[in-house]
Amino acid sequence: MTRPVKDYKQPTTVSLHVLLYAILDVREIDQTFIPYVWIFMSWQNQYISWNPSDFCGISRVSLPTEVLWKPDLTIEEMTEKDKAPPSPHLTIFSTGVILIQNDQVLVSTCRMHVYKFPFDTQTCTLTFKSVIHSVDEIQLVHDTNSSQATEWSREVMRTQYEWLFIDMTVSNQTVTKFGLEQDVIMYTISMKRRSVLYIVNFILPVLFFLGLDLASFLISDNGGEKLGFQVTVLLAVTVMQLILNEILPSSSNRIPLIAVYCIGIFSLMMLSLLETILVLYLIEKDNEADEDQRLCEDCG
Repeated sequence: MTRPVKDYKQPTTVSLHVLLYAILDVREIDQTFIPYVWIFMSWQNQYISWNPSDFCGISRVSLPTEVLWKPDLTIEEMTEKDKAPPSPHLTIFSTGVILIQNDQVLVSTCRMHVYKFPFDTQTCTLTFKSVIHSVDEIQLVHDTNSSQATEWSREVMRTQYEWLFIDMTVSNQTVTKFGLEQDVIMYTISMKRRSVLYIVNFILPVLFFLGLDLASFLISDNGGEKLGFQVTVLLAVTVMQLILNEILPSSSNRIPLIAVYCIGIFSLMMLSLLETILVLYLIEKDNEADEDQRLCEDCG
């Protein structure tokens, strides 16, 4: 099918509107963002129009999407196709405007910045563009500004996973890639992580382990209980670090502050363990010296 224009030199203006319905998942380790979005597209078909008064006041009709031309829009960041079937119908208005709505679960790439984890704010972008048409054939416009898109997304949003939706900004650009000049519309979604559970389940327990390690100085150095206690606490912190390693991506350019926090506490506990080993060694050497001295006195 060809574009519904009477003059092929005239571009088709496609109006795009996107609402964020849910934040389903954000995978830091895979650098992926999974939102559930509502996508509205409308354009003018110059070959269709009628007077509603001539047709019993009918101002719009619904038809299967296969019977008419549709814009071939795609999302640059999408790495996996939505498995749900697209909308089977489109709406045609008497003025010739065609409207189609699709609900999609998108699996898209998103560069994660985890330096301030778990107090981080992430920004993910959804870039819409035509697959093969240039700006001379399809022009993309957005019919809502950033504040309207943010407000309407907040009204319809149902779930945000562990994230708090901040805002969604909309921008329109004309870019040239592979020698093809195209219109693109970028929806930038900003969200902040809910950090309470990470504080309760990770940061505070590691701090408590450090407190237990400091409390081990109250244990007598005569037996081996102190050394075994410190080794156990050190292993517990090691397990927490392994859990953290499964959460954070290995592609981060900067060491996250929480990793520095864990390494610092691990180092302090390691120094404490080495101090205990040194003290036990000195006590053992002192006991051996006392034993040798007693043997010499007995022989004398």
